[in-house]
Amino acid sequence: MQKLPVTLAIDRGGLVGDDGPTHHGVFDLSFLRFIPNLVLMAPKDEEELRHLLHTAILHPGPAAVRYPRGNGEGISLGGELRRIPIGTGELLREGKDLLLLPVGNRVYPALEAAEGLEKLGIDAAVINPRFIKPLDEELLCDWAQKTGKVITIEDNAKKGGFGSAVLELFAKKRLHGLETSILGLPDTFIEHGSQEQLRQKAKIDTPAIIAEALRVIGRQG
Repeated sequence: MQKLPVTLAIDRGGLVGDDGPTHHGVFDLSFLRFIPNLVLMAPKDEEELRHLLHTAILHPGPAAVRYPRGNGEGISLGGELRRIPIGTGELLREGKDLLLLPVGNRVYPALEAAEGLEKLGIDAAVINPRFIKPLDEELLCDWAQKTGKVITIEDNAKKGGFGSAVLELFAKKRLHGLETSILGLPDTFIEHGSQEQLRQKAKIDTPAIIAEALRVIGRQG
């Protein structure tokens, strides 16, 4: 309420694997994005994590940075820290057939899926939102209208998560005629297992993204 400059660094975001079913961080995007005045971020890799933490610390209000358990993507670290403008995403790949909107650790699997789809003659755009709240409304709506088909991918519960935020945005902007799909975790407590096994079972890994893209496009997997 006081808009104090507090930074919440939230580790173990998403499926934690061997830490067990009590430790999965799969509800935080849902409950945190409902809090007024709170900026919510999810970096795609360890290098972007540095810049988003820097951004959060310099932000004059409360901010939360959510990142997963496990190894990074092997991105080189270094250079001067950058302050990323609040609420700005980045277009990683242009495409005309559909738009992939992955959050956090789902960005690289989505890029791999886009490469696989390209071999099947499907041209997929990929945007890294970076901010769950506030969303980059102009960027997301622009590319949603260009492609007409949108798939959101998150390592979080479907209910009330990033995908829900995107659908709320499209409704607010009165974007009609879009075909949309949300890939995320089901409305149940997730069992123990490796991160790879659980992501495969939850259908948020690269093959599942490709299969859902084919369905949305209207082709058999």
